[in-house]
Amino acid sequence: MNDTVARLHRTFNTGVTLPLAWRRKQLDSMERMLNENRKALEQAVYRDLGKPAPETALMEIKLVTNEIRFVGERLQRWTRRHPVMMPLLMQPSRGWTVAEPKGVVLVISPWNYPLMLSLEPMVDAIAAGNCVCLKPSELSPNTSGLLERLIGEYLDPRGFAVLQGAVPETTKLLRQPFDHIFYTGNGKVGSIVMEAAAKQLTPVTLELGGKSPVFVDASANLDVAAGRIAWGRFTNAGQTCVAPDYVLTTPELVEPLARKIAAFTRKFFGDNPAKSASYARIINTKQFDRLARLLPADGETFSGGETDREHLYIAPTVLINVRPDDPVMQEEIFGPILPILAVRNAAEAVAFINEREKPLALYVFTRSKTTRLLFERHTSSGALGFNLPLGHLLSSRLPFGGIGASGIGSYHGKAGFLEFSHVKTVTSKPTFPDTLRIAYPPYKRIVANKKRSRPSEPVIHDK
Repeated sequence: MNDTVARLHRTFNTGVTLPLAWRRKQLDSMERMLNENRKALEQAVYRDLGKPAPETALMEIKLVTNEIRFVGERLQRWTRRHPVMMPLLMQPSRGWTVAEPKGVVLVISPWNYPLMLSLEPMVDAIAAGNCVCLKPSELSPNTSGLLERLIGEYLDPRGFAVLQGAVPETTKLLRQPFDHIFYTGNGKVGSIVMEAAAKQLTPVTLELGGKSPVFVDASANLDVAAGRIAWGRFTNAGQTCVAPDYVLTTPELVEPLARKIAAFTRKFFGDNPAKSASYARIINTKQFDRLARLLPADGETFSGGETDREHLYIAPTVLINVRPDDPVMQEEIFGPILPILAVRNAAEAVAFINEREKPLALYVFTRSKTTRLLFERHTSSGALGFNLPLGHLLSSRLPFGGIGASGIGSYHGKAGFLEFSHVKTVTSKPTFPDTLRIAYPPYKRIVANKKRSRPSEPVIHDK
């Protein structure tokens, strides 16, 4: 581990990563890696997560290749000098900013989207001109092992490394000197990462999670809302950081909405999702047991609720009559369980959301402009989506990140390029004429001039 990180620092110090030609070559090689090994990658993810191959192709591989093309086409513009107008006191002079790479970046990726959440941060770090050490999740060993082999084959081995391991190895890795740490995962581990980084004053990006709420009002198209909520919640068996975590709606809409979501679930996965080739599985028994404990035993399950521990299967489940203090509302669910809670109106929904930690995403289904403005102006979240969950995740033009407990920093597209860059300020002033002499000490002459130019004080007459 020490030798690997030291080697990456030596590589960066040679300047080999600085030319745009090198950066573009690495990005092109990564795209070729994904295209030439698509089937093997899909199979590896399936063995780890039971995720359907089309879902891996659409929600992981395609998003990474889109990011590669987006940043590659704009690299020259992002890396050039950006002139800045200088103040009159500094004239004649020039000023500009230039983005320079930070150095050696550590990317710690999770298991739920083991390709996308490993490679998309790498794309942005490469675009910025950095060396990268990737620590993939030990909970998705098939994908992590394949990534280690392919990155070694396709990318420049001088500038990239993949280090495997679990908690002990990651703990040791965090003691190494990095110039930036990018972590995706839960808030508990995020605090550990931030504490370790603070000891070396290393900047961090934390992509965390939280309970991303949905509000649906009476003006919404319930069929569209139900279909999109079902898709956003149950994709990857709910193991998505920006998936709808719970739904708020008015009392008269609770059962109609639950009924429509259940109907779309049957449409997506059939009457028995356990036999569906389009439905993923829970990552391991630990996560299965945690989710099973969140399922109520008091008849509040509107649809779904079936489980099979041997096959890590939990059916797409909709809960109604959920109370704010129920166990399912005390933590991020991160699984195929969707609680629906009743609120009187949009204002009460906003108050409910604002009483809790700031979410990574917030979704609102409404046709009301007033309601849209209410949520846009009076809630805070990593992202806000009207009538569409997960939409911001799919665009390289939109920054992706959280706020407060849901994360620090953002990436994707230009936001990612800047996240892994230091924007350096540069100034240049000719030596003749030396106009700065007016600011040199001693300051008596300046003070005297100020006194002479001071306006006379007004005369106040006593009445």
